[in-house]
Amino acid sequence: GKTLWREKDSQRSGALWPEQGCAALGRCCPGRDPTCVARGPPRCFCDQACGAVRDCCPDYARVCPVVSCVVAEWSGWSCCVKSCQISYRIRRRRVLREPRNGGAPCPPLEEQAGCVDYRSRQGVECQQSLIPALITTGSYGKERKKRRVPKKYCVQFQLGPIPGSCRQVRAPHAQWTRYLTQGHTVCVSCEWPAQDARSRRCYGDASPLSCRNQLLQWQAAGHPPCRGTWERLRQLRDCSCPEVHSLVFV
Repeated sequence: GKTLWREKDSQRSGALWPEQGCAALGRCCPGRDPTCVARGPPRCFCDQACGAVRDCCPDYARVCPVVSCVVAEWSGWSCCVKSCQISYRIRRRRVLREPRNGGAPCPPLEEQAGCVDYRSRQGVECQQSLIPALITTGSYGKERKKRRVPKKYCVQFQLGPIPGSCRQVRAPHAQWTRYLTQGHTVCVSCEWPAQDARSRRCYGDASPLSCRNQLLQWQAAGHPPCRGTWERLRQLRDCSCPEVHSLVFV
C-alpha cells in the first residue's frame, strides 16, 4: 500500500523515481518510436512525437531539448567551372551543429550562380563575345576580385517584353529576375572582367554609335529561360538606378 501511494504521488507531482524518465533511459529518439519508452509506472516516452501524443516523460524537455541546425558562413565564390563560355561558380558552407529532437533542419549547403571567365586557365584572353548580353544582379560586381583596370561605365537600357519564366525561379541567386518589368529602365555596369581588353567595352554592350531604337538581346546568368530584348538609351559614368534595377554585365 505504501509503495502504490508513492507511485501515485509521483505521478501527480511530476517527480521521477531514480530509474524512471528520459535521463534514466539515456535516449532521445526522432519521430514516433514505440521502443523509446521509459520505465513506469506509468510508462512514458522520449521520442519526438511524444509532445503531440502527450505521453512524454516529465523530464523530456530538460533531457531532450530542441536543437536547431547551425551552419557556418558561406565560403567565397569559386572560379567559373569552365572558361571562355557561360558556366557557373559554386560556394559552400558547412554544418556546425546537426539538428536534434525536432529542431530546424539544415539549409542548403551549396549554391551555384551563373558566371563567365574571359580568360583561359593559362591566362589567355578569350577571343569571343557573348550574344546575347549576359547579365546578373549588381551585387555580383561587388563580389568580383578587384584589380587596377580602366574605370567602369554604366549603360541604361529600357526593357522589352519579359517572359513568364523570369518569375518562375527557385534558385536564390536568380531571385532578382522577378523584378524585371517591361518598360522599366535598368542600369547595367560595365566593368572588368567583362570589358574587352582592346575596346574597353563590355561583351554584349552595343556600340554607342549603333542605330537608335535597335533592339538588343539579353539573358539572365544562372537562369537561361529568362531572356528578352532591350533598347540602349544612353551611357553614363555612374549607375544611379534603384537596387532592384541595378545589374552588371557578366
